[in-house]
Amino acid sequence: MKTNTSQKILDYVSSKGRVSAKEIIDYLGFSRQAVFKQLAKLLEQEKISKLGMPPKVFYVIVENRKAQKEYEILEDIKIFIEERFIDITPAGQMQKGWTAFVDWCLKRNQDVKKSAMDYVDIIKKYDAIRKNGLIDGMKKMKNTFSKVYLDSLFYLDFYSVERFGKTRLGKTLLYAKQSQNKAMIKEIAKEIKPAIQHLIRKYNVDAVAFIPPTVKREVQFIKELERNLKLSVNIIRITKIKTPIMVPQKTLSKLEDRIENAEQTFILEETTLYNNILLIDDAVGSGATLNEIAAQIKKKSLVKDKIIGLAITGSLKGFDVISEV
Repeated sequence: MKTNTSQKILDYVSSKGRVSAKEIIDYLGFSRQAVFKQLAKLLEQEKISKLGMPPKVFYVIVENRKAQKEYEILEDIKIFIEERFIDITPAGQMQKGWTAFVDWCLKRNQDVKKSAMDYVDIIKKYDAIRKNGLIDGMKKMKNTFSKVYLDSLFYLDFYSVERFGKTRLGKTLLYAKQSQNKAMIKEIAKEIKPAIQHLIRKYNVDAVAFIPPTVKREVQFIKELERNLKLSVNIIRITKIKTPIMVPQKTLSKLEDRIENAEQTFILEETTLYNNILLIDDAVGSGATLNEIAAQIKKKSLVKDKIIGLAITGSLKGFDVISEV
Protein backbone atom coordinates (compact mmCIF):
# COMPACT_ATOMS: atom_id res chain seq x y z
CA MET A 1 0.00 0.00 0.00
CA LYS A 2 1.43 3.33 -0.96
CA THR A 3 2.12 5.88 1.72
CA ASN A 4 -0.53 8.28 0.32
CA THR A 5 -3.38 5.81 0.87
CA SER A 6 -4.49 7.52 4.07
CA GLN A 7 -4.76 10.82 2.23
CA LYS A 8 -6.76 9.16 -0.54
CA ILE A 9 -9.19 7.86 2.06
CA LEU A 10 -9.43 11.31 3.68
CA ASP A 11 -10.05 12.98 0.33
CA TYR A 12 -12.71 10.42 -0.62
CA VAL A 13 -14.53 10.67 2.72
CA SER A 14 -14.34 14.46 2.57
CA SER A 15 -15.83 14.54 -0.94
CA LYS A 16 -18.70 12.17 -0.08
CA GLY A 17 -19.53 13.45 3.41
CA ARG A 18 -20.06 10.06 5.01
CA VAL A 19 -19.14 6.68 3.56
CA SER A 20 -19.12 3.01 4.52
CA ALA A 21 -16.03 0.80 4.62
CA LYS A 22 -17.38 -1.08 1.58
CA GLU A 23 -17.53 2.14 -0.43
CA ILE A 24 -13.90 2.89 0.45
CA ILE A 25 -12.83 -0.67 -0.44
CA ASP A 26 -14.61 -0.48 -3.79
CA TYR A 27 -13.11 2.95 -4.51
CA LEU A 28 -9.51 1.98 -3.68
CA GLY A 29 -9.65 -1.61 -4.92
CA PHE A 30 -7.69 -2.84 -1.91
CA SER A 31 -8.38 -5.74 0.40
CA ARG A 32 -10.75 -5.40 3.33
CA GLN A 33 -7.91 -6.06 5.78
CA ALA A 34 -5.68 -3.37 4.27
CA VAL A 35 -8.42 -0.73 4.27
CA PHE A 36 -9.47 -1.42 7.85
CA LYS A 37 -5.84 -1.13 8.93
CA GLN A 38 -5.72 2.37 7.45
CA LEU A 39 -9.10 3.29 8.93
CA ALA A 40 -7.90 2.20 12.38
CA LYS A 41 -4.90 4.53 12.09
CA LEU A 42 -7.05 7.47 10.96
CA LEU A 43 -9.46 6.86 13.84
CA GLU A 44 -6.56 6.78 16.29
CA GLN A 45 -5.23 10.04 14.85
CA GLU A 46 -8.76 11.49 15.21
CA LYS A 47 -8.81 12.50 11.55
CA ILE A 48 -12.03 10.57 11.01
CA SER A 49 -14.79 9.31 13.28
CA LYS A 50 -17.43 6.62 13.10
CA LEU A 51 -21.18 7.06 12.96
CA GLY A 52 -23.52 4.22 13.87
CA MET A 53 -22.88 0.68 15.00
CA PRO A 54 -22.38 -2.60 13.14
CA PRO A 55 -23.67 -3.56 10.68
CA LYS A 56 -24.37 0.07 9.67
CA VAL A 57 -21.16 2.06 10.25
CA PHE A 58 -20.16 5.19 8.34
CA TYR A 59 -16.99 7.27 8.44
CA VAL A 60 -16.85 11.06 8.47
CA ILE A 61 -14.12 13.67 8.59
CA VAL A 62 -13.41 15.14 12.01
CA GLU A 63 -13.89 18.87 11.69
CA ASN A 64 -10.77 20.90 12.36
CA ARG A 65 -11.07 22.38 15.82
CA LYS A 66 -9.13 25.24 17.15
CA ALA A 67 -6.13 24.01 19.08
CA GLN A 68 -6.98 23.85 22.74
CA LYS A 69 -5.43 26.56 24.80
CA GLU A 70 -2.74 25.51 27.23
CA TYR A 71 -3.91 26.00 30.80
CA GLU A 72 -1.65 26.33 33.80
CA ILE A 73 -2.98 23.24 35.52
CA LEU A 74 -1.02 20.96 37.82
CA GLU A 75 -0.14 17.72 36.09
CA ASP A 76 -1.76 15.56 38.79
CA ILE A 77 -5.08 17.37 38.23
CA LYS A 78 -4.87 16.72 34.49
CA ILE A 79 -4.06 13.05 35.11
CA PHE A 80 -6.98 12.70 37.53
CA ILE A 81 -9.42 14.20 35.02
CA GLU A 82 -7.92 12.12 32.22
CA GLU A 83 -8.78 9.00 34.20
CA ARG A 84 -12.18 9.98 35.60
CA PHE A 85 -14.05 12.30 33.23
CA ILE A 86 -16.35 11.22 30.41
CA ASP A 87 -18.98 13.02 28.39
CA ILE A 88 -21.59 11.90 25.89
CA THR A 89 -22.10 14.30 22.98
CA PRO A 90 -25.56 15.16 21.62
CA ALA A 91 -24.69 12.96 18.63
CA GLY A 92 -24.12 9.97 20.91
CA GLN A 93 -20.32 9.88 20.92
CA MET A 94 -18.41 9.13 24.10
CA GLN A 95 -15.51 11.46 24.87
CA LYS A 96 -13.02 10.92 27.66
CA GLY A 97 -10.27 12.67 29.56
CA TRP A 98 -8.80 16.14 29.69
CA THR A 99 -9.70 17.18 26.13
CA ALA A 100 -13.33 16.21 26.73
CA PHE A 101 -13.33 18.12 30.01
CA VAL A 102 -12.03 21.31 28.35
CA ASP A 103 -14.68 21.01 25.63
CA TRP A 104 -17.34 20.51 28.32
CA CYS A 105 -16.23 23.68 30.11
CA LEU A 106 -16.03 25.81 26.97
CA LYS A 107 -19.52 24.78 25.82
CA ARG A 108 -20.85 26.02 29.15
CA ASN A 109 -18.68 29.13 29.35
CA GLN A 110 -17.00 27.75 32.47
CA ASP A 111 -13.53 28.79 33.59
CA VAL A 112 -11.40 25.73 32.77
CA LYS A 113 -8.76 26.16 35.47
CA LYS A 114 -11.24 26.75 38.29
CA SER A 115 -13.56 24.02 37.04
CA ALA A 116 -10.71 21.52 36.91
CA MET A 117 -9.78 22.20 40.52
CA ASP A 118 -13.44 22.08 41.59
CA TYR A 119 -14.00 18.80 39.77
CA VAL A 120 -11.06 17.12 41.47
CA ASP A 121 -12.06 18.48 44.90
CA ILE A 122 -15.68 17.31 44.54
CA ILE A 123 -14.85 13.81 43.27
CA LYS A 124 -12.14 13.31 45.90
CA LYS A 125 -14.55 14.47 48.61
CA TYR A 126 -16.86 11.59 47.81
CA ASP A 127 -14.02 9.17 47.18
CA ALA A 128 -12.98 9.79 50.79
CA ILE A 129 -16.18 8.30 52.20
CA ARG A 130 -15.75 5.03 50.34
CA LYS A 131 -14.46 1.96 52.10
CA ASN A 132 -13.11 -0.80 49.89
CA GLY A 133 -14.69 1.05 46.96
CA LEU A 134 -18.17 1.02 48.53
CA ILE A 135 -20.45 3.79 49.78
CA ASP A 136 -22.56 2.88 52.82
CA GLY A 137 -26.20 3.81 52.26
CA MET A 138 -27.78 2.35 55.40
CA LYS A 139 -28.00 5.62 57.34
CA LYS A 140 -30.08 7.19 54.59
CA MET A 141 -32.17 4.02 54.33
CA LYS A 142 -33.02 4.15 58.04
CA ASN A 143 -33.93 7.82 57.73
CA THR A 144 -36.37 6.97 54.92
CA PHE A 145 -38.23 3.89 56.15
CA SER A 146 -39.77 3.12 59.55
CA LYS A 147 -38.88 -0.54 59.04
CA VAL A 148 -35.74 -1.50 57.16
CA TYR A 149 -35.41 -5.14 56.13
CA LEU A 150 -31.95 -4.82 54.59
CA ASP A 151 -29.04 -5.49 56.92
CA SER A 152 -26.61 -3.51 54.77
CA LEU A 153 -26.84 -1.32 51.69
CA PHE A 154 -23.97 -0.15 49.51
CA TYR A 155 -23.56 1.62 46.22
CA LEU A 156 -20.55 1.87 44.00
CA ASP A 157 -20.97 5.52 43.09
CA PHE A 158 -23.38 8.40 43.35
CA TYR A 159 -25.56 8.89 40.30
CA SER A 160 -24.73 12.59 40.17
CA VAL A 161 -22.86 15.23 42.15
CA GLU A 162 -23.15 18.96 42.55
CA ARG A 163 -22.17 21.23 39.66
CA PHE A 164 -20.90 18.52 37.32
CA GLY A 165 -24.04 16.41 37.22
CA LYS A 166 -23.91 12.71 36.45
CA THR A 167 -20.78 10.88 37.55
CA ARG A 168 -18.71 8.79 35.16
CA LEU A 169 -20.45 5.59 36.31
CA GLY A 170 -23.85 7.29 36.47
CA LYS A 171 -23.51 8.59 32.94
CA THR A 172 -22.27 5.24 31.61
CA LEU A 173 -25.16 3.44 33.31
CA LEU A 174 -27.78 5.82 31.93
CA TYR A 175 -26.63 5.61 28.33
CA ALA A 176 -25.91 1.87 28.48
CA LYS A 177 -29.56 1.34 29.45
CA GLN A 178 -31.07 3.89 27.09
CA SER A 179 -29.05 2.80 24.07
CA GLN A 180 -29.21 -0.90 25.03
CA ASN A 181 -25.50 -1.02 24.27
CA LYS A 182 -24.14 -4.47 25.07
CA ALA A 183 -20.51 -3.33 24.83
CA MET A 184 -21.08 -0.61 27.45
CA ILE A 185 -22.89 -3.07 29.72
CA LYS A 186 -19.97 -5.47 29.39
CA GLU A 187 -17.54 -2.72 30.43
CA ILE A 188 -19.69 -1.86 33.45
CA ALA A 189 -19.77 -5.53 34.47
CA LYS A 190 -16.00 -5.74 34.19
CA GLU A 191 -15.57 -2.61 36.31
CA ILE A 192 -17.95 -3.56 39.13
CA LYS A 193 -17.24 -7.29 39.38
CA PRO A 194 -14.33 -6.95 41.87
CA ALA A 195 -16.54 -5.01 44.33
CA ILE A 196 -19.30 -7.62 44.02
CA GLN A 197 -16.83 -10.44 44.59
CA HIS A 198 -15.50 -8.57 47.64
CA LEU A 199 -19.02 -8.43 49.13
CA ILE A 200 -19.63 -12.10 48.38
CA ARG A 201 -16.45 -13.06 50.21
CA LYS A 202 -16.91 -10.63 53.11
CA TYR A 203 -20.48 -11.69 53.90
CA ASN A 204 -20.13 -15.32 52.84
CA VAL A 205 -22.93 -14.81 50.32
CA ASP A 206 -24.35 -18.02 48.90
CA ALA A 207 -27.15 -16.53 46.76
CA VAL A 208 -27.59 -13.43 44.60
CA ALA A 209 -30.80 -11.88 43.29
CA PHE A 210 -30.87 -9.33 40.47
CA ILE A 211 -33.75 -6.86 40.63
CA PRO A 212 -35.80 -7.34 37.43
CA PRO A 213 -36.45 -4.40 35.10
CA THR A 214 -39.69 -2.43 35.13
CA VAL A 215 -39.29 -0.93 31.64
CA LYS A 216 -39.63 -3.19 28.60
CA ARG A 217 -36.53 -3.16 26.38
CA GLU A 218 -35.16 -5.50 23.74
CA VAL A 219 -31.85 -5.63 25.61
CA GLN A 220 -32.46 -5.63 29.37
CA PHE A 221 -29.55 -4.08 31.23
CA ILE A 222 -29.85 -6.21 34.37
CA LYS A 223 -30.10 -9.49 32.45
CA GLU A 224 -27.11 -8.58 30.30
CA LEU A 225 -25.21 -7.54 33.43
CA GLU A 226 -25.93 -10.89 35.09
CA ARG A 227 -24.76 -12.73 31.97
CA ASN A 228 -21.46 -10.82 31.89
CA LEU A 229 -20.75 -11.06 35.63
CA LYS A 230 -20.89 -14.88 35.61
CA LEU A 231 -21.06 -15.10 39.41
CA SER A 232 -20.34 -18.54 40.86
CA VAL A 233 -23.18 -18.48 43.41
CA ASN A 234 -26.83 -19.48 43.42
CA ILE A 235 -29.17 -17.10 41.59
CA ILE A 236 -32.56 -16.30 43.11
CA ARG A 237 -35.22 -15.39 40.55
CA ILE A 238 -37.55 -12.49 41.25
CA THR A 239 -40.73 -12.22 39.19
CA LYS A 240 -41.99 -8.87 37.99
CA ILE A 241 -45.75 -9.35 37.71
CA LYS A 242 -47.46 -8.19 34.53
CA THR A 243 -50.34 -5.87 35.23
CA PRO A 244 -53.05 -4.52 32.90
CA ILE A 245 -51.14 -1.24 32.80
CA MET A 246 -47.41 -1.42 33.41
CA VAL A 247 -46.24 1.39 35.71
CA PRO A 248 -42.42 1.71 35.73
CA GLN A 249 -40.92 2.71 39.06
CA LYS A 250 -39.13 5.63 37.46
CA THR A 251 -42.46 7.29 36.61
CA LEU A 252 -43.47 7.47 40.30
CA SER A 253 -42.27 10.57 42.14
CA LYS A 254 -43.78 9.87 45.57
CA LEU A 255 -42.12 7.48 47.99
CA GLU A 256 -45.42 5.88 49.07
CA ASP A 257 -46.28 5.16 45.43
CA ARG A 258 -42.94 3.45 44.87
CA ILE A 259 -43.47 1.35 48.00
CA GLU A 260 -46.92 0.28 46.80
CA ASN A 261 -45.56 -0.53 43.35
CA ALA A 262 -42.78 -2.68 44.82
CA GLU A 263 -45.13 -4.49 47.25
CA GLN A 264 -47.62 -5.49 44.59
CA THR A 265 -45.52 -6.18 41.50
CA PHE A 266 -42.39 -8.03 42.68
CA ILE A 267 -42.80 -11.65 43.80
CA LEU A 268 -40.34 -14.21 45.17
CA GLU A 269 -41.13 -17.82 44.32
CA GLU A 270 -37.95 -19.15 45.93
CA THR A 271 -38.23 -21.83 48.65
CA THR A 272 -34.55 -22.59 49.37
CA LEU A 273 -33.01 -21.40 52.64
CA TYR A 274 -29.72 -19.50 52.24
CA ASN A 275 -27.20 -18.14 54.74
CA ASN A 276 -26.65 -14.67 53.25
CA ILE A 277 -28.25 -13.09 50.20
CA LEU A 278 -26.98 -10.24 48.01
CA LEU A 279 -29.55 -8.13 46.13
CA ILE A 280 -28.18 -6.26 43.10
CA ASP A 281 -29.96 -3.27 41.54
CA ASP A 282 -28.78 -0.84 38.88
CA ALA A 283 -29.82 2.41 40.60
CA VAL A 284 -31.23 3.06 44.06
CA GLY A 285 -33.74 5.88 44.08
CA SER A 286 -36.20 5.57 46.94
CA GLY A 287 -34.84 2.19 48.04
CA ALA A 288 -38.41 0.87 48.08
CA THR A 289 -37.81 -2.07 45.76
CA LEU A 290 -34.76 -3.38 47.62
CA ASN A 291 -36.49 -2.96 50.97
CA GLU A 292 -39.67 -4.71 49.83
CA ILE A 293 -37.82 -7.67 48.32
CA ALA A 294 -35.76 -7.96 51.50
CA ALA A 295 -39.04 -7.96 53.45
CA GLN A 296 -40.40 -10.82 51.34
CA ILE A 297 -37.20 -12.82 51.85
CA LYS A 298 -37.43 -12.48 55.62
CA LYS A 299 -41.18 -13.11 55.81
CA LYS A 300 -40.72 -16.32 53.81
CA SER A 301 -37.74 -17.30 56.01
CA LEU A 302 -35.40 -17.71 53.06
CA VAL A 303 -32.31 -16.35 54.83
CA LYS A 304 -30.53 -17.42 58.02
CA ASP A 305 -28.40 -14.34 58.56
CA LYS A 306 -28.08 -11.20 56.42
CA ILE A 307 -29.51 -9.53 53.33
CA ILE A 308 -27.12 -7.10 51.65
CA GLY A 309 -28.23 -4.63 49.00
CA LEU A 310 -25.92 -3.29 46.30
CA ALA A 311 -26.67 -0.62 43.69
CA ILE A 312 -24.39 0.47 40.89
CA THR A 313 -25.41 4.06 41.63
CA GLY A 314 -27.40 5.76 44.37
CA SER A 315 -28.73 9.23 44.98
CA LEU A 316 -26.53 11.74 46.77
CA LYS A 317 -29.07 13.60 48.87
CA GLY A 318 -31.14 11.24 50.96
CA PHE A 319 -32.83 8.81 48.63
CA ASP A 320 -34.12 11.32 46.11
CA VAL A 321 -35.98 9.72 43.24
CA ILE A 322 -33.78 8.89 40.25
CA SER A 323 -36.25 9.10 37.40
CA GLU A 324 -33.90 8.82 34.42
CA VAL A 325 -32.75 5.25 35.04
